Amino acid sequence: MPHQYPFLTTEQKKELSDIAKRIVAPGKGILAADESTGSMDKRMAQINTENTEENRRFYRQILFSADDRVKPCIGGVIFFHETLYQKTDAGVTFSKFIKDKGVVVGIKVDKGVVPLAGTNGETTTQGLDGLYERCAQYKKDGADFAKWRCVLKITPTTPSRLAIIENANVLARYASICQMHGIVPIVEPEILPDGDHDLKRSQYVTEKVLAAVYKALSDHHVYLEGTLLKPNMVTAGQACTKKYTAQEIAMATVTALRRTVPPAVPGVTFLSGGQSEEDASINLNAINQCPLPKPWALTFSYGRALQASALKAWGGKKENAKAAQEEYIKRALSNSQASLGKYVGTGGKGAAASESLFVAGHAY
Repeated sequence: MPHQYPFLTTEQKKELSDIAKRIVAPGKGILAADESTGSMDKRMAQINTENTEENRRFYRQILFSADDRVKPCIGGVIFFHETLYQKTDAGVTFSKFIKDKGVVVGIKVDKGVVPLAGTNGETTTQGLDGLYERCAQYKKDGADFAKWRCVLKITPTTPSRLAIIENANVLARYASICQMHGIVPIVEPEILPDGDHDLKRSQYVTEKVLAAVYKALSDHHVYLEGTLLKPNMVTAGQACTKKYTAQEIAMATVTALRRTVPPAVPGVTFLSGGQSEEDASINLNAINQCPLPKPWALTFSYGRALQASALKAWGGKKENAKAAQEEYIKRALSNSQASLGKYVGTGGKGAAASESLFVAGHAY
């Protein structure tokens, strides 16, 4: 029989739970601005801009300094390591700058995916070594939540049982280490949208993956009230010939979550997974309008789906900063409404609103 050796005090649990609730307060979601230097290289290339540290800093400053219209929309921002220590033009660290706006600071802590031997091209995520010490430092430096991304893919032979179990355990280890340091872990088991599988297969795999993740979190004594989940929406593969409605996607997604995610989890912050900005908002809205009981906040943790039009409008030119900000604010407001089930589609207005953001085998 397992014995209890509590690793969190009542005060620590309250701190974690309060942080998680602040991030997913009604109408609020997360801006994922944690693209690695390599990922930023791809983003900058799209707008013919050099991927320098100063350009990355300036672009992120555009997003972080958006006016008070985004205040009711953004509960947390996920930083990349470099960004956590960068400063505004006025010399204020980005972490202090957004904290002063009432936004919770987050940090990406994984070190990327590596091959899982003996599988059909499957991966696990590295970064557990030294994570205990890094979390202690990140907490001192202002981070109150973290993100770790695991990746699974759907093919006729995957995900394998090994990949599901290994990634679930890695996520659970990461989550327990974060909580020891007062950091809320965002658990992200992303099932890639690559492939021609239908909605039913996507739902089945999502259920199996999430069931394994929550079993592992239980085995590792993770305090669920002080966590958030960042899953994929249940959608058909990008190459599937059958097109599904937002309502069908919503029903499949909420059903999968209801079967696997305990009500103790305060919020589910969906990744956009290469959907266009508009599709990501429409599908999130449909999920929140789904008639099934939903015991968690269902909101967004979007990178590309909040930034694509802003990046395009900026185009690497300082004089376009205001125009880029307006595009970002537009998407933040749209997704805030969608997280409340109150979004009315704009018909894809925006510099890149209706463009597919799908990248095969997407790596951060």
